[in-house]
Amino acid sequence: MHVMANVQCRAKESKQEDVIRHRPRPLLLSSDIGSTLSSSHPTVVPPSSPLSVWGMAAVWQQVLAVDARYNAYRTPTFPQFRTQYIRRRSQLLRENAKCGFEPGLRRQYLRLRSQLLALRYGPLSEQSSFRASSVRSSRTTLDRMEDFEDDPRAQGARGHRRSVSRGSYQLQAQMNRAVYDERPPGGLVPTSVAEASRAMAGDTTLSENYAFAGMHHIFDQHVDSAVPRLQFANDDKNLLACCSLDGTLSIMALSPAPPSVKVTLRGHLGPVTDFAWSLSNDVIVSTSLDGTLRIWNTEDGRCIRAVGDPDASELLCCTFQPMNNNLTVVGSSKHLLQVVNISTGKKVKGGCSKLTGRVLSLSFDAPGKILWAGDDRGSIFSFLFDMATGKLTKAKRLMVSEGSSVSGISARSWISREARDPSLLVNACVNKLLLYRVVDNEGTLQLKRSFPIQHGSQLLHSIFCPLMSFRQGACVVTGSEDGCVYFFDVERNTKAIVNKLQGHGGPVLDVSFNCDESLLASSDTTGMVIVWRREQK
Repeated sequence: MHVMANVQCRAKESKQEDVIRHRPRPLLLSSDIGSTLSSSHPTVVPPSSPLSVWGMAAVWQQVLAVDARYNAYRTPTFPQFRTQYIRRRSQLLRENAKCGFEPGLRRQYLRLRSQLLALRYGPLSEQSSFRASSVRSSRTTLDRMEDFEDDPRAQGARGHRRSVSRGSYQLQAQMNRAVYDERPPGGLVPTSVAEASRAMAGDTTLSENYAFAGMHHIFDQHVDSAVPRLQFANDDKNLLACCSLDGTLSIMALSPAPPSVKVTLRGHLGPVTDFAWSLSNDVIVSTSLDGTLRIWNTEDGRCIRAVGDPDASELLCCTFQPMNNNLTVVGSSKHLLQVVNISTGKKVKGGCSKLTGRVLSLSFDAPGKILWAGDDRGSIFSFLFDMATGKLTKAKRLMVSEGSSVSGISARSWISREARDPSLLVNACVNKLLLYRVVDNEGTLQLKRSFPIQHGSQLLHSIFCPLMSFRQGACVVTGSEDGCVYFFDVERNTKAIVNKLQGHGGPVLDVSFNCDESLLASSDTTGMVIVWRREQK
């Protein structure tokens, strides 16, 4: 009976998809469905333009993201069917993306597809997929910067522009507030997809899920100079970037084989301390001890703009505002936190604050309303970020350990797909990796648990494992001064180490996953970057 019901359910859904897919264009916004959509029609871009090609691929990626998010609801007792379904869906979308359909028409299909799935299975509020799709639906960061340079009148009255609509941001903000408001203090709340998550995981353990063993590739172009930060491009499996104390940054392509350095970014006159990808991956911003923030074109390696610090202070860290990639937050050696508009190269009025020490680490929550900053005196400050003005308002302060540098901060709105628990992962020089619970809308932190690692002096970083695969449980990964990479199960009270990778010749400074969890990259003080491959079962 369950099999027949699932087959009938899928057949009905397929029939609805076919009706929409083959419906003539004038009928796409019919009276029964169109009443729920916006009355405005998207601008149609000629298929031959580069923006059209980019828009086509972006829309198909969003369609696949919607299908993947709802895939857990399809035939809960038959995970093989769901796997085959999403693979076939991905293949068809890639093939159709090459056909040159109008992006406007595909966006209408995306809206209708989302509504039909929401009507059948109920609305979802998983944030990471929403954020990526909502920001990618806008024009790219690089295009917006060129608009500012070509037409000063396009600049808003407050000195910056949004990268997404106000409505999209408000929806995301409401979702984030629900995370905080609905969660009982100090506890985990099972979500509606818990059972489906377990089914998708196939009853595998975290140790099996994160069995990274083989080395996919080793990059040594920065040998003898430490690589403090590295990061895979957003929603990309094969594009990786890193910065080095030798004053350069590298963008590496892992596919097609063999892996290679795609482009080297040269221009900084001092060691590069940090960098960040824009959500559209067309721009990288970087900070350096030479006192400049530089904006780079990732395609050709061209430095678009260099913004010098007026106090000539060393710049130590940076991060994009997640819902407005025209704004970047920068931390300096003179204890200052500053919001910079990269489209104009100017600092945002009201976007400055002072910490107790050198600003070493930064992280926003998913909707960009709360910013956490860590310094070398052992403090973590939370700031409220005003989306309309770019203004920072200091909210809370936590002393982790007096005199111990807070070198890494990573925020996550959902600790796992089965538990709604906003969290902050912190590297501090106390020989522990710290996991904090975010307890309110002002970014107040409460220590949840800690994991032993060797960390006494280096600027180490850690990350939450991705949640793209619907796996059960939650895991975090960190570097360590003993030259190893550690995987920890955040819910396991004893023997929390899930995996340990050995191969580096010095302290491991940073780690990064690609979007489908198939690869993990790590960097160390000797300049070596190792890309680890997940063991296939």
